[in-house]
Amino acid sequence: QVQLVESGGGLVQPGGSLRLSCTASESILTYIMAWYRQPPGKQRELVARLNSNGFTNYLDSVKGRFIIFRDNAGDTVSLQMNSLEPEDTAVYYCNANRYRTEYWGPGTQVTVSS
Repeated sequence: QVQLVESGGGLVQPGGSLRLSCTASESILTYIMAWYRQPPGKQRELVARLNSNGFTNYLDSVKGRFIIFRDNAGDTVSLQMNSLEPEDTAVYYCNANRYRTEYWGPGTQVTVSS
């Protein structure tokens, strides 16, 4: 089964940027890849999804600010986050889905605060 590891989280000021990366133990070209987040005291929510055919969809509140993309080697999916807001504070999780089986990374903390 594929193993996922996130990196790139941290503390950033409002208006700043971060890039999260998710490195997989195998090629993810045939997976539906996604980033989820869980804000403090709230449920986990889908932030961005990248289908194997390249189509993307985003949570309304991050449209125009976040971009999900995959590297050419096919083992890393990233989330570029711009114009960050305090409401973006959460643990961010990488998710891979194939044949109705899901895999999760352990998560990385993103804190947006001045």
